[in-house]
Amino acid sequence: MLSYRHAFHAGNHADVLKHTVLIALLDYFNQKDKPWWYIDSHAGAGIYDLHGDYARKNAEYEAGIGRLWARDDLPPLLANYVELVRGLNPDGHLRLYPGSPWCAYRRARADDRLRLFELHSSDHRLLASTFSESGRQVRIEAADGHAGLKSVLPPPTRRGLVLIDPSYEVKSDYPRTVEALKDGLARFAGGTYLVWYPLLQKPDARQLPSRLKAARPPGWLNVTLTVHSPLKEGFGMHGSGLYIANPPWTLPAMLEATLPWLVKTLGLDAGAGYTLEHEIP
Repeated sequence: MLSYRHAFHAGNHADVLKHTVLIALLDYFNQKDKPWWYIDSHAGAGIYDLHGDYARKNAEYEAGIGRLWARDDLPPLLANYVELVRGLNPDGHLRLYPGSPWCAYRRARADDRLRLFELHSSDHRLLASTFSESGRQVRIEAADGHAGLKSVLPPPTRRGLVLIDPSYEVKSDYPRTVEALKDGLARFAGGTYLVWYPLLQKPDARQLPSRLKAARPPGWLNVTLTVHSPLKEGFGMHGSGLYIANPPWTLPAMLEATLPWLVKTLGLDAGAGYTLEHEIP
C-alpha cells in the first residue's frame, strides 16, 4: 500500500521476532564460504529513527526492542540481534533501528549480494540514501516486490534468502504473498523463503498460514509470537508469525530455547504465548 510507512512500527514485537530469525538464518548461511543473495520484496527505508515523528506516534518500539535493550541475560539468538542493533547506536542510547535490509547488510560478506524492492517513493529515497556507499553489493529497485521476485530468481549463486514482507493493509496482499511463495519455489526450489504475517482476527490473516503450507516445500517451519489476547472489538495486531520454507535443521531447537524467554519479556497479559511447528527432512 503506497500510504504504508513501516516507521510507525519499527522495533516493535513483530520486528523483534522477524529480525532475530532473519539474522539466525544468515548466520547459518555464513557457515559455508559460497556466496548468497538476500532478496527483499518490501524493503522499507533501511534504517529508522525511533525519535522521529512516525516512530514516536505510538512508540511501539518501547514494548519491543526497548524491553531487550538493557538486558544482560539475553538468550543467544536475541543477543546476536540486540548486538546488531547496538552497532547502530554506539553511544548506548537507543535511537536508530535497523530494517531487514540493514540486518542482512551487516551479515553480508564481500561476495554476497542484496536485491531490494521498495515501491513507496519516500521510503525508496531513504533506502537509496542508506545504501549510497554500498557499491555493486546492493541494488535497489522502485518496483512491486511481489512481481519483482521473478526477475531475480534463481540467483546466480543458487544460494539465497527471500524475505516476503508486505504490510497486508491491502486485502490482495494475502493471495499475492501465497502466489509469490509458490512461484518462487517453482523458480528456485532450494531457496530459503521467510514470509512474515500479522496475527489478526480477520479471516484472510487467520487462513494465511494454512495457505502457505499448501505450497509444499521440502521442509517448512511456522512460528508465532502472541504478546496479548485479541481485543474484543476484533481490531489490532496481537502478534505475528513467520513461515519459513526450507529452514535449516538447527532452527527449531534454537527457537525452543528463545521463545519462552521472549514471551515472558514481551508478553502484556495472560494471552501471550508462542507456537512452533515444523517438518524438516
